[in-house]
Amino acid sequence: MASKSIRYAILGIMGLLWLLPIYLLLANAGKSAADYSGDALWTPGSITGLVKNVVAVFQTTDVPSGLGVTFIYAIVAPIIAVALGSGVAFAVIVLKVKHGFFWFFVIFCGTVFPLQMMLIPWFSVYAKVGLFDTVPGMIIIYSVVALPFSAFVMRNFFAGIAPSVFEAAVVDGAGTWRIFSRIFLPMSTSALVVVFILQATWVWNDFLISLILTQSPSTRPVMPLLNALQSVEGGGPGYTVILTAALVVSIPTALLFGLTQRFFQRGLSLGQY
Repeated sequence: MASKSIRYAILGIMGLLWLLPIYLLLANAGKSAADYSGDALWTPGSITGLVKNVVAVFQTTDVPSGLGVTFIYAIVAPIIAVALGSGVAFAVIVLKVKHGFFWFFVIFCGTVFPLQMMLIPWFSVYAKVGLFDTVPGMIIIYSVVALPFSAFVMRNFFAGIAPSVFEAAVVDGAGTWRIFSRIFLPMSTSALVVVFILQATWVWNDFLISLILTQSPSTRPVMPLLNALQSVEGGGPGYTVILTAALVVSIPTALLFGLTQRFFQRGLSLGQY
């Protein structure tokens, strides 16, 4: 009983420490520029102040345009990566293509090298082929970067599905595409959702790639735009508006995890068949 109480106490303390930055963000996002000071960081603001700051974010900053294009990147690119990753995993594990492990290793090597090493070659290629600072170019690069992880997770999941499932479908006369789309993909819904959530969150929070490969507000994701707000000299937005912008930017990913929690929990148990 005592050990259980200690465990709950430790978890409670860790939870409070985790939530403190969120409280500070909420407390100061509801203040006006005049009320914001280092001596009153822990004092909560007001709902009225929060609403005014939200309006200021959407009227005086480029964050709204960044939100729109980031939604496109965070939805389209993970879907492409999940689809391609599932196809790779199906070919390697189920169809057992020749030298399948070698091809999977080649794809997985995309996670071995740091992104910082590849940014200059990417920038050079994109500048030459006309994909620099374009929406299709960003979707392509995000899909490519997310593909190795997607293939890795789906490979592990498909490896847990009994071979008899594929054999029975072949005996029943189903073709390869039908087996993949009507049997294996529905069986792996939870894993697909988990991969999508993780990759969508990564794309949403990406800063480095988007900073290097975009420059205009119409194509630049929200994180570089949010970082640019921190320069408050010369008539820039106040600190409370910046904090409110950070709050607005954080809401979509929080909602994503909240709405898909059931799939996320189920998907953590890979290879369940």
